[in-house]
Amino acid sequence: MNKMLLAAIFILQIFAATLVLADPTTEIKVARYAENGILLDQKTVTYRWMENNLPIYGDGKTHYYHQGPVFEGDKWDPDETTNFKDKGAVKGTNVKDLCDLVGGMSPGDTVMIRSFDGYHLEFGYDNVYRPRSRQGPLVLCWYCGEGIEGFGEHQGVGYSPDYSVGMRLVIFADNSTNLEDKHVFGNWDMHECLPEKCHHFYDLYPSTNGFSAKWVDEIRIYNRGFSGQEGAPVKSLSVMEPDTETETGLGSGAAVFVGVLSLAACWRNRRR
Repeated sequence: MNKMLLAAIFILQIFAATLVLADPTTEIKVARYAENGILLDQKTVTYRWMENNLPIYGDGKTHYYHQGPVFEGDKWDPDETTNFKDKGAVKGTNVKDLCDLVGGMSPGDTVMIRSFDGYHLEFGYDNVYRPRSRQGPLVLCWYCGEGIEGFGEHQGVGYSPDYSVGMRLVIFADNSTNLEDKHVFGNWDMHECLPEKCHHFYDLYPSTNGFSAKWVDEIRIYNRGFSGQEGAPVKSLSVMEPDTETETGLGSGAAVFVGVLSLAACWRNRRR
C-alpha cells in the first residue's frame, strides 16, 4: 500500500469527522458484566457529579497530545518529534475511578470505552490501574480550558456541550520521553506500554490518535476479559484489498479513489 493511499485514508478520516453532527455527551454509564454476560452492577453519573465527587485530572492550562502517523524515517518515532495531535488544555476523570464505582477491575478483566455510535476501545487491567508514567492515566475529559494549538480539529472551549468533542478519552502521558517537554502519548509509548493487539495500525503506520475517542457515553468492565470483536470497524482496513492497483489494473490515482471509497463505506457503517 503506497504513501499516497495512506495519506488519502487519514485525510478522509479527518474530513468525515467534520461532516458528522453529534451531540457532546454529558453523562456516562459505567457497567460491570460477569463472564457469562450477566450485568452485575451499573451506575450513571454526569460530568458535574464527577467534578464534585472524584479526583480531577488536568488543570485546564496544560495541553495533552496524541501522535499521528509518521511517514518519513522511523515510523515509531521514539523521540516524539512530529505530527502531534493537540487535544487541548483538558480536564477530566480517571477511568480507573469510574470503574471503581461498580466494583472496579481485577487482573484479567477488560474495560471497554464506548462512544454513542458504537466505536469502542479495549484496555487491560495494567493500563487502567497500573499505567507506566510514559503512558499515564486514561482520562475521560469533560472540560477544555484552551483550544488546540495551530491547525487541527475544532473542539470548542468550556464544558460539554461547548466542549464539542466531549466527553473524550485522552491519555495523560508525562513529558519524560518528549524532546519538546510536551505531554505526548506517542507511538513508541504505545509500543512499549500496550500489548500488540491494542496497537493502532501496527502493521501499517502506527498512530495513537485513534485512542482519543470522542462522545464517550459508556464504560463497560468485562470480568475475565472481553470476548467479542475488539476495536471499531472504522479502524479496520479489512474491507480494502492489500494491493488494489495490481489486482484491478487501476492507476495509482484510481487506486487512491477506491481506497477512499472503501474507507467511506466503513465510516458509514460506523455511523449506523
